Amino acid sequence: MAAISPQLVAVAESFMLKGSVSRIEPLGNGNVNDTYLLEVQTGGARSDRYVLQRLNTQVFSQPELVMQNLEALSKHAEQHPLNGQRWEVPRLIANRHTGRPWLGVEGQFWRLQTFIEEAVTVEAITDREQARQVGRGLGLFHSLISDLPPERLADTLPGFHITPTYLAAYDHCLLSNPYVLGDREQWCAEFVEQRRELAPILEDAKAAGLLQLRPIHGDPKINNVMLCAHTGNAVSLVDLDTVKPGLVHYDIGDCLRSACNTAGEEAKDTDCVNFDLDLCETLLDGYLGAARTFLSETDLDYIYVSARLISFELGLRFLSDHLAGNVYFRTTHPNHNLDRALVQFHLTESIEAHEEQIREIVAKLR
Repeated sequence: MAAISPQLVAVAESFMLKGSVSRIEPLGNGNVNDTYLLEVQTGGARSDRYVLQRLNTQVFSQPELVMQNLEALSKHAEQHPLNGQRWEVPRLIANRHTGRPWLGVEGQFWRLQTFIEEAVTVEAITDREQARQVGRGLGLFHSLISDLPPERLADTLPGFHITPTYLAAYDHCLLSNPYVLGDREQWCAEFVEQRRELAPILEDAKAAGLLQLRPIHGDPKINNVMLCAHTGNAVSLVDLDTVKPGLVHYDIGDCLRSACNTAGEEAKDTDCVNFDLDLCETLLDGYLGAARTFLSETDLDYIYVSARLISFELGLRFLSDHLAGNVYFRTTHPNHNLDRALVQFHLTESIEAHEEQIREIVAKLR
């Protein structure tokens, strides 16, 4: 086993642990924060596991507000159990010196949370039951927080999931781009140009009073839904830094575009990218089975729009980051974000091609 970093041990032991640190190892493949699985020996053969994270303060410039949101969410969840169903919200561990659930040291911002035991995540949907549980997980989460007043949550990422803001940022990147666009970049630029009118569609509906502000997760891609290792049932939604006031449609759209593209976000061959209608129907069936009671008919009218928009939005974000020099998303090679943008834009095309069928699915499930 690799040696444990003394620096990470010192950070971990600043929190109220009930034993000594026995293991720390990287966890997951997130694009923003640094995440570690922490094992603590609590006596005999027993050990407890935690998730230790260093928040990216360039992305979350006010990390204390992120933590305040998590505290509000955790308190609300404790007061509103989901009718005996297993559903867990990671519990924050206090700093032993200050009592606050975070640690600031040498310009870094750390937190420690409980680990969801006997649960797994998936990077790609392999069967319809997984799709149902991913949808059900998002529905349970939305149901849990549907009566949490959105004004109790800070907007920790102003402009996040506000598509016109991303379009403006893209325009800025394009104007300041110091080199001539290649063929693939030019294809992306033309793709965006043809869909400019799509960007404000959800924000316009909110401004018109058709859609309402609610608490949202902000990033419910499939590998943030935890499934019971024994039953396969959804038991938690993790990576809660993006919890904020917003439109549930951003969550619904993100979940659909993540789950129904079986080729995945990192697909090498864009010809394989396709929006799977069977997975879409099954996921929405699971979602609405848990969340239908607080959704209006108008909310349902915008489900197709949300899937199309969020795929387009993520492609726009990847493309902008590529043009800016890969400053936001982690990459493994210079064209990584361009590859990712192409996947999302081809997924958008597939969603557009299936508009009639998607709307029929929603109509059937109303």
